[in-house]
Amino acid sequence: MSKALDRLGLLSTFARIAERGSISAAARDLGLSQASASRQLKALEEGLGVQLVQRTTHSLSLSQAGQDCLAEARVLIEGWDALAERFAGEESQVRGKLKVVAPVALGQLHLAEAVLRFQQAQPGVSITWLLEDETIRFAEIGCDLWIKVGPVPDETLVVRSLGRVERLVVAAPDLIKGRRISAPADLAELPCAALAPFEAASIPLTRADGTVETVDASVALATNNIFAAHKAAQLGIGYAVMPRWFVEGELKAGDLIDVLPGWRAKPLTINAAYLPSRRQTRRLKLLIDHMAEAVSAIPGIDGI
Repeated sequence: MSKALDRLGLLSTFARIAERGSISAAARDLGLSQASASRQLKALEEGLGVQLVQRTTHSLSLSQAGQDCLAEARVLIEGWDALAERFAGEESQVRGKLKVVAPVALGQLHLAEAVLRFQQAQPGVSITWLLEDETIRFAEIGCDLWIKVGPVPDETLVVRSLGRVERLVVAAPDLIKGRRISAPADLAELPCAALAPFEAASIPLTRADGTVETVDASVALATNNIFAAHKAAQLGIGYAVMPRWFVEGELKAGDLIDVLPGWRAKPLTINAAYLPSRRQTRRLKLLIDHMAEAVSAIPGIDGI
């Protein structure tokens, strides 16, 4: 490996190439020429004695060795960032990059503003903000923070609960008109707009005294998109289980009604997932604390 090239720099260039899927795109991000980025990738491959990237005319993919190297490269890069911040001192301006994945609706309607407020307070931090409801592979995408509604299926991550979401059955007034709905069983004859993966054909509801009853739902719409389920409820296509924070305004306006005021669906926890503390940077710790405050301030979410 060329001594003229910093080894950590080579790993950083390789990681960016892997994330962008393109040498030219990575070079633009890093302020390098494409030729320089290619030379750094070649120097790393020669130094390690393996082929990291498989190239064709129109695409670029990682070899198995490249996938293994990427995971280790991220550990080393994150470790260096944490070490540099440690010796920079608490008084220095927080700098660096953070990559955050958040749920689509919550991220779009509330958390996007929260992360922008954080950036205003910490202008030295550059943030990549991605919205995704599906389960991600944390290590593969090079994520710093994953904000997820519901359990985090990755035991290698530290999980911090940010808040608990109240969920209720809502419907358009016209759907309920003339019907007496006083217990979960009364919903059996009505159509349902089910939000997967949280609801399906069976929806358990809990009363304040702890009594649990299950609704055998007649599913008219099944979707993994909260906006679609919400629109179905608005149009009277079916009732839906919605988080209070998402429908609070419509409940107050009377555009949607709380169908069973004494009953609630199982609450969901909003979690922040990240790598163990030995690889945390100060900027990440500050962002997690900031997001915890932002989540607890959202109506319909109880802070933890």
